[in-house]
Amino acid sequence: MAELPSGLLEACVVVGAPSDKLRDIYQLHQQSNLSELPLLEAEVLQVHAPPFVSKDTNPSQLIGPAFSRVQRRRSFIKKKKRDRAPEVLPNGETTNRSEASSGTEDISVPKDLDLIALPQLCFPGGLQLTNEPREDSYHFLVFTDLFGNRTHGVVVQYYRAVQSCQEGSVHNGHRWNSSKSRLYTPFAVCVISKSPYYNALKDCLSCLLIQLRPARQADFEETIKEFSAKLSLVPLPPPGQLHVSFSLRPLHVFLPSKEDQDSPLIDIDLHLPLLCFTHTTLLQVLSCLLQEQRLVFFSADWARLTLFAESLLLYLQPLSWQQPYVPVLAGGMLDFLMAPTAFLMGCHISHFEEVAAETEELILVNVDDGIIQSSWAENIDLPAIPLAAAESFMARAECLQLHYDLELCHLGAGTDVNALRSQRREWQTRLNTQIQNIALELVVNIFRDVQDFLNHEHRVFNSEEFLRTREPADLIFYKKVLETHIFHTFLRDRLNRKPDTFSRMEQITRNRSARNRAMTESPRRPLMSDLSRTGYSSYTSPRDRLSKRLGASLPNLQQPANDTGTPISSTRLASLRKMSPDVGLKSPQKVVKVFRLPEFPPPLAYHYVQNYYSDMVSSLGKAINATLPEEAALLARYHYLRGLVNTVSNRRLDALEDFQSLYKTDSDIFPSQMVKSVVDSLPEAERLQADRRPELTRLISRLKRDQERERALNDNGQEHDSIKRFQLPKKYMHLEEFVKCVQESGIVKDQGTIHRLFDALTVGHQKQVGPELFRVFYTIWKETEAEAQEVCLPASVSEHIEPSECVFKLSSSVKTSRGVGKIAMTQRRLFLLTDGRPGYVEVAQYRDLGEVKVSSAPFLLLRIPSLKLRVQGRKETFEANLKTETELWNLMVKEMWAGRNMADQHKDPQYMQQALTNALLMDAVVGSLQSSKAIYAASKLAHFDRIKTEVPMMVPKTTAETLKHKINPSLELAAPQAVDVLLYTPGQLWVSVSVGKVMVFDASSWSLTHTCHVGNARLNCMLGVDKDQVWVGSEDSVIYIISMVAMVCNRQLTDHRSEVTGLALDRDKQSQKVAYSCSAEGSVMLWDVSTLQVKRHFRLSCDRLLSVYSCNGTLWCCSRDNIMEVWRNGSLKHRLNLPEQQKGSTATFSSILLLPEKEELWSVCMDSGEVCIWHIKDTTKPYHRVALQDCTGCYCIIKVKNQVWVGGVGRSSTKGKIYILETERHQVMKELHGHNDKVTALCSAEDRYVLSGAGKIDGKIAIWKVE
Repeated sequence: MAELPSGLLEACVVVGAPSDKLRDIYQLHQQSNLSELPLLEAEVLQVHAPPFVSKDTNPSQLIGPAFSRVQRRRSFIKKKKRDRAPEVLPNGETTNRSEASSGTEDISVPKDLDLIALPQLCFPGGLQLTNEPREDSYHFLVFTDLFGNRTHGVVVQYYRAVQSCQEGSVHNGHRWNSSKSRLYTPFAVCVISKSPYYNALKDCLSCLLIQLRPARQADFEETIKEFSAKLSLVPLPPPGQLHVSFSLRPLHVFLPSKEDQDSPLIDIDLHLPLLCFTHTTLLQVLSCLLQEQRLVFFSADWARLTLFAESLLLYLQPLSWQQPYVPVLAGGMLDFLMAPTAFLMGCHISHFEEVAAETEELILVNVDDGIIQSSWAENIDLPAIPLAAAESFMARAECLQLHYDLELCHLGAGTDVNALRSQRREWQTRLNTQIQNIALELVVNIFRDVQDFLNHEHRVFNSEEFLRTREPADLIFYKKVLETHIFHTFLRDRLNRKPDTFSRMEQITRNRSARNRAMTESPRRPLMSDLSRTGYSSYTSPRDRLSKRLGASLPNLQQPANDTGTPISSTRLASLRKMSPDVGLKSPQKVVKVFRLPEFPPPLAYHYVQNYYSDMVSSLGKAINATLPEEAALLARYHYLRGLVNTVSNRRLDALEDFQSLYKTDSDIFPSQMVKSVVDSLPEAERLQADRRPELTRLISRLKRDQERERALNDNGQEHDSIKRFQLPKKYMHLEEFVKCVQESGIVKDQGTIHRLFDALTVGHQKQVGPELFRVFYTIWKETEAEAQEVCLPASVSEHIEPSECVFKLSSSVKTSRGVGKIAMTQRRLFLLTDGRPGYVEVAQYRDLGEVKVSSAPFLLLRIPSLKLRVQGRKETFEANLKTETELWNLMVKEMWAGRNMADQHKDPQYMQQALTNALLMDAVVGSLQSSKAIYAASKLAHFDRIKTEVPMMVPKTTAETLKHKINPSLELAAPQAVDVLLYTPGQLWVSVSVGKVMVFDASSWSLTHTCHVGNARLNCMLGVDKDQVWVGSEDSVIYIISMVAMVCNRQLTDHRSEVTGLALDRDKQSQKVAYSCSAEGSVMLWDVSTLQVKRHFRLSCDRLLSVYSCNGTLWCCSRDNIMEVWRNGSLKHRLNLPEQQKGSTATFSSILLLPEKEELWSVCMDSGEVCIWHIKDTTKPYHRVALQDCTGCYCIIKVKNQVWVGGVGRSSTKGKIYILETERHQVMKELHGHNDKVTALCSAEDRYVLSGAGKIDGKIAIWKVE
């Protein structure tokens, strides 16, 4: 049987006093024998749960006809009405009906509904009879099962006269006397839903009461059953921009949707806590929640307890409360407060003194008075939220407009209640969004730096380092929070790179310098821009710290080639620049649509319900037809809803077609479990029909593949969920364990560097590193890091330093040829920090050094070791008497000098960062070994100096003049990855590396702005289709569509049966934009870009189809063994085979280039260093060939201006080469050497720059200037 979507109603339960008790009390009351009205024990009187109607069919084939979970039911034995009047027999004797009929009936109810506790929760203060009717009262419940799944209830208590409850009843043959004073009893109607629709369900119950008040007791149950049946027909909206509304006279009830799949559903007023608590108190409560204290909320109003608890938990999103959660505790449940674990519970204010006196270590929150205290003291002695984050939150919250009345000042009195409610709802939605942004920013400011201390590959969090960099005042807070379940779950999501609201806001509010620093790999040290404002002593203040990673910003394309750095802007939080409530998680304003359900039918008649579903399907069909293809997200939601309705109305094949359309349009909201359930429930006849529909066949096969992948992930689930805290090793480590340990520690990730470090630490003994040696090395590394933060540079010194610079190493105070002081090393220069009144004396920038050597200076009768530096353009040398430090400084300065030269020659700032890391590792190695071999050991890390000495790497003049810059997209990985595809769209560079990973770089600074993950396979091609779509073809046969605005991939084209290898744009006869795609087995598909539908499909006979191009009304398709010109209908026009001399060899076509204006086609082969030029009209053989010098194979070819660029690999050095050819004379103009591996990808940036990507030995992207 199919698993059905949960509708609005899970169950409706009526709770009240037992009728026999009421009868007894009423008699005593009429006889004036009651001194006071007693509290009665409530019991369940009615339970209504879907499905309410069914057709007489085979139950195994029944799916509908209500949104329900029919396979998850158990029975509830409901007692029949025991207060019915005894029947009077003809002979005058009486008999109870209970004897004439069965005393029980079997009712189907949700299995996870606790009917035992429910009566207490519906009457948490007890069931009290009254002499006068009281106002209706609402409150809200949350039920949590053993697995942490929550169900939500809305309860209304309303009063009925006991006489009306006992209509027609007689006692001892006499009717009840109602002439005396009346007696009123409360009933509770509880509507239970899987979703927290508190406001909507409250509206529904308000409408129900209008029907119940005039209803006779005989109609009471039927009225509630009809009400429940109507709600069971309401589908829940999918996440996104489509909401649902329905009419339940006299109100229009509105069901908002979740913002996205991972966001919570919000249907409450989030500003209520801000009305009751001061900002300071509110932050105290949030701090207690983050520390997982034992919290109890108190209020005289039961409704407030749940609303406040829910609001506060929503403030902490995406962190989720993992502990016991019971926002409403009935009077008989106070023993729950004795639980030893953390919890969040709520009680009536009347229990405050009792709870405070009899329980220990509780945090007591008086919601009504806005007070927080502990059960052991008046004041809270718990760590507060970090000051900078708290101040930002309070400043933002001050700007909120919390009073709706102020919005109404300029408006007249409305007469339409639904229009007034809609107006209020819009205001509340805006306010809720502002509060969410402010609360999310608070969470981001508290936990922003966690990302810097994670190692994703080994799933390690370096908690000790994280704590060491906190402000002393915040340390206790973080220590407590780091031990909580709430933080553990948050940490797991960070390690899984979950793209939630936290990661999005963290990315948005991170300033440019922090983004640039994230693209460099170097030890954590404070930048001058940080220190110039705060000084070293307060450097780690979260107010100014975004990321402690260092890095020179990357050059703008317009910058001179010799300037590889730009000043880094202030690191002040972007979100603090302007105090307003709505700055934060900025996203394009989405237009919200509301789908209005048809008027409810008589809900207990099967054919009426089926007609109702037909009407809904028809309305959704009209909505789909009226929606523009560009509004893909909205279309997806309509398909989702129609699929749901078709599912519950037993139209399985129609439902599957809707879900197939949904999968192509927005896979994020695809309900895979429900679709699997529908597929599994297909009868044989419908299964055969599905097999005859290609779309459904593809959906079913895709579903199976996804499930297999999910199963594989679940098999590795333990690893996926595991989190390790970094710990120092306890045993000797061979190379493999050493690499893992160093990567986990966060010192360095690059495997080559770690191998050299291993060699350095194992000089002179067995090739393994002991735990004590590693502990000493690690301690020295961290101490050096801390010492750098303790240096205080006066303004007179820091003004000479670039904002992006940082002091990494200070010598002891020494005598130099320029005075006495300490030599300071930054990533750009050496300078002397003079003693006495601190002053700045420039020693040298690394690129200006001419010579570095160890010398000795005379001192009395001794010779003291010294370091001599000769600077280009200066006559005098600089000499420093560094004594025992001389050899180490000699190694470090030479490495920095060599790294600077490499960076300048190759236009690659990462060489400088790597040299800096090498120098600091040398320092730590010398400090940890403390032996005669220490300097020799450290020299093992002199990587660039060795390259400079042994293999001088002079970059050819042509390459140096053309090369502008380099990017390393594999920086966060332990080893380089091949650059598979490059795509330039206006202002952005798209890069495919690793499996399914797409990185997006800002084309002005070449800094990383976004990372998207699409599938789990290699990506073969990318295409910018329009202003908002990038199509990506994958080895897993899917075309993924990434939104350039939202930077998410939620649409997929799944029609190909093998890996997608090529994409191309064109226009059809009506000038509509279309796209072509091809896959390896020879399929070519024509797509309507606006509707994402296949317009044409044909298959070519070839050996691995590689690419497709559109030119002058025909298609050119390149495969490994031939090139085909094909008419648009798929019929072959021409076929070009490999040139004669290449036949029989291993050569295969790799890429082609069409020059329609010259009627030429250029082709290159993977195992040939030759470019073949063909005439389009004569394809028998190439009419010209260009031999590329020292080339063994070509992989890519593009046209830029009047040039053709070819990427290949050299014969002698096996390094990447780029050849630039003239299109007129067919001659090689330039030969560029910029990569250490074959050139795998080329793309042009507005014909001003060409970007090249290399194989996995190199893994970098070079940016070349086009002349």
